[in-house]
Amino acid sequence: MLGLVVNISLGAVKLAGGIVSGSFALISDAVNSIGDSLTSLVVVVALNVAQRPADAEHPYGHTRAEAIATSNVALLIMLSALFVGWESIERFSVPHRVPPIWTLWIAAGNVVIKEGLYRYKVRVGRRTGSTAIIANAWDHRSDALCSLAVLIGLGTVRWLGPGYIWADELAALVVVALILWSGGRLFYHSANELMDVQAEDNLVSQMRSESLQVPGVRNVETLWVRKSGLEYFADIHIEVDAALTVDEGHRIGHHVKDHLLEQFPALRDVLVHLEPHPHTHNGIDSH
Repeated sequence: MLGLVVNISLGAVKLAGGIVSGSFALISDAVNSIGDSLTSLVVVVALNVAQRPADAEHPYGHTRAEAIATSNVALLIMLSALFVGWESIERFSVPHRVPPIWTLWIAAGNVVIKEGLYRYKVRVGRRTGSTAIIANAWDHRSDALCSLAVLIGLGTVRWLGPGYIWADELAALVVVALILWSGGRLFYHSANELMDVQAEDNLVSQMRSESLQVPGVRNVETLWVRKSGLEYFADIHIEVDAALTVDEGHRIGHHVKDHLLEQFPALRDVLVHLEPHPHTHNGIDSH
């Protein structure tokens, strides 16, 4: 929420400053902040939808609402960036006035604020163990770099004179490139989530290790973990003694599920499948 309020405020200030001063670099940076604000707003709404309980039409819940919303917002942001980029290219050959000195203060202030938000969110993310907050922190670092490019472009024009007015448009194109890269990465991750890509190797490895700690589990044959919104779903095939009764194997499976749900708060559900351990027969380990 802090980032959302700051992005809306900075976006409004930069947009107004860019229109008044004629600086397209400031306008492109404003598009960046407004795009971040739009992403945050859509994600907040999508998260509310995602938290709705499962129903007859959605037995797996509504958690993918976030990924659907994020992918559409990412496309909108990239289209906006392409529009700004095209306008910047057209302005290279069009004479326009030198941006006033106060535009540098807007860009410099944005660099300081965004870098401060980055450092604050990184601390929060590390303290809470939230990779989402850490990822959002790096988005603020990217915004700080965008504003730094704007500051350099505006400074070049102010210090070297009207002959270097093209530096404003060049700075705008740098910002556009960074927006396209950020938007493309956002779309890639959200699309991967919709396609049930396997979760991060580190998380899968931790789940595998925790499963092997449960008494009666001889091996983990298969472990699939998919992300959906802020939560995860796991499908795990565990190997148990082939001589166990159905009731005994079922009990071990429940212990695995309960243990994983306890150890990983972001885990929504676990589907456990039992397999006979290949090196046991009649309760005797062949080794």
